[in-house]
Amino acid sequence: MIAILLLTLAVGTALALLTVGASLGSLSCVWLGDVLGRRLVILIAACITIIGAILMFTSFSLAQFIVSRLVLGLGTGGCTATIPVWQSEISKVTNRGAHVVTEGIFIGGGVAIALWIDLGFYFIGNSSASWRVPFALEIVFLLVVVVFIFTLPESPRWLIKKDRQQEARAALSALENHPVESPQVTAMVDEIQQSFHTARTGSLWSIFSMGPSRILHRTVIAAAAQMFFQISGVNMITFYATAIFQEKLAFGATNARILAAAMASCQVIGGMVAFWLIERAGRRQLMLSSAIGMAICMSVLAATTAYQDSQPALIAAAVFLYLYNLIYPIGFLGLPLLYAAEVSPLHLRAAISGLANSVLWLSNFLVVEVTPVAFNNIGYRYYIVYAVINAAIAGIVYLCFPETTGLALEEIDEVFRQSQGILDPPRIAKKRLAMPRMDPVDRVL
Repeated sequence: MIAILLLTLAVGTALALLTVGASLGSLSCVWLGDVLGRRLVILIAACITIIGAILMFTSFSLAQFIVSRLVLGLGTGGCTATIPVWQSEISKVTNRGAHVVTEGIFIGGGVAIALWIDLGFYFIGNSSASWRVPFALEIVFLLVVVVFIFTLPESPRWLIKKDRQQEARAALSALENHPVESPQVTAMVDEIQQSFHTARTGSLWSIFSMGPSRILHRTVIAAAAQMFFQISGVNMITFYATAIFQEKLAFGATNARILAAAMASCQVIGGMVAFWLIERAGRRQLMLSSAIGMAICMSVLAATTAYQDSQPALIAAAVFLYLYNLIYPIGFLGLPLLYAAEVSPLHLRAAISGLANSVLWLSNFLVVEVTPVAFNNIGYRYYIVYAVINAAIAGIVYLCFPETTGLALEEIDEVFRQSQGILDPPRIAKKRLAMPRMDPVDRVL
């Protein structure tokens, strides 16, 4: 019994090491994000991830493998903390959500590609190529980032923060397709500068203080949104998908891998649904619907997997695993990354997003570390834990998360400035959205 416990802990820890590195990488962006700029941080993070991948696929010892996982995570955390901030700062009000939630489509697509590749190399047998080549293939995608990142515009907000107005004008001109000295570009520069003059107070430590802008309140919401990304249970399923199908649902080794890869592909479909609905239904509605749907799926999984000798029950469990992977991306794959950036004040956006992303990865570590032990000790009851968590997430989103769809980032600042308590922002945002509004101007806000 002790040997089994130690083995399951070892498996969980080996998988979770990447998340430890990612948490550290995200935390580094609290400071680096505003010092180096969005593009340079993404470039450095991608290069670190490449180094981690090289160390991993060339591993010939456990020590090297452990180091490779940590290095890989360090770069991954830098990317996931910075890219959503950068995307939100170069997107227009009318399509900011759609732009950022495309991350959900690509995250789901990446997971699916990885599992299909794993399936293909499974048939190689005991050759080390069965795991070395899949680890090496990720470098191809990272090289795309390294080659093309500086062909894309830097965040005009960051440039203005660094008093690089001409470069900011050039970036806005490229994004808006207006001449550099046009009145439209000048108005945007003035508005961003004004938001800095209004909000720029204190140091990085001010993210832990309230103040008139309720910065601590916004930090907690950003961190909670990204924590929900993980504690909804997705990586309990994704990391152990093959094992769940094979060991818990009694499928054969090959069929389990096919089912796991196909299930991950459902996340791409869910991500596309989110892309289509994000500006129509709004952030809150997608998160609420997704959390309720996941709570139902987890409840059904608990009920069906309790009957290990019933083939119909196990088939139903497989169906609801697929349904969960379809529902989850609608509200919690790319959307929390967007939401954390939106609710953060302009002058602290990189810092808060870095901290929130670190919480995401620490939550991921907790889920991946605990899952093998939990399945061994409480079995199907583990799904009940996530059913309760998702129900709680729905309640928190309803009570505490304001709608941000259709609001400029500076307007979201004002929602929090007018709030007196943690339950006020949803009400104030609803009032602001109900007010007569001018036709939306396609501007970077």
